[in-house]
Amino acid sequence: MTRDGGLRLHLQRVLRAPRPVVFRLVTEPQELAKWWGPEGFTIPSVDSDVRPGGAYRIAMQPPEGASFHLVGEFLEVVPPERLSYTFRWEDPDPEDRETVVTLSLRDIGDTSVELVLDQGDFATERRRVLHDEGWTQGLDKLAALISSI
Repeated sequence: MTRDGGLRLHLQRVLRAPRPVVFRLVTEPQELAKWWGPEGFTIPSVDSDVRPGGAYRIAMQPPEGASFHLVGEFLEVVPPERLSYTFRWEDPDPEDRETVVTLSLRDIGDTSVELVLDQGDFATERRRVLHDEGWTQGLDKLAALISSI
């Protein structure tokens, strides 16, 4: 995994699954709910219309406290290689602003894929770090899910 400086986030992860499987895991609501979010969080619901211009809404439940929602719009959907969407909290922190997430998937051999995640631009370094931690833990959960199937 690598991280860029500045107010952008750049993560890379090698996953041991074919690209179509990984694309399905990052786009289908029932699969997304299995791994999304930091450790300890659950995902009570995912509503998603995966097409350019389609919207999504993800309910996130922390271990303690009230649930909150993440919403956005799909900008680019190119199965099984690329997904780009806006990302914002329904009730944002004053330091938040809408960002754009791009997931790129590249085959590595017959059974592995490199997932590259780019997100930005963040309003503050504190919010970039928060997303770095959340994505890192979520991608760890995604890798564990892949190992179990």
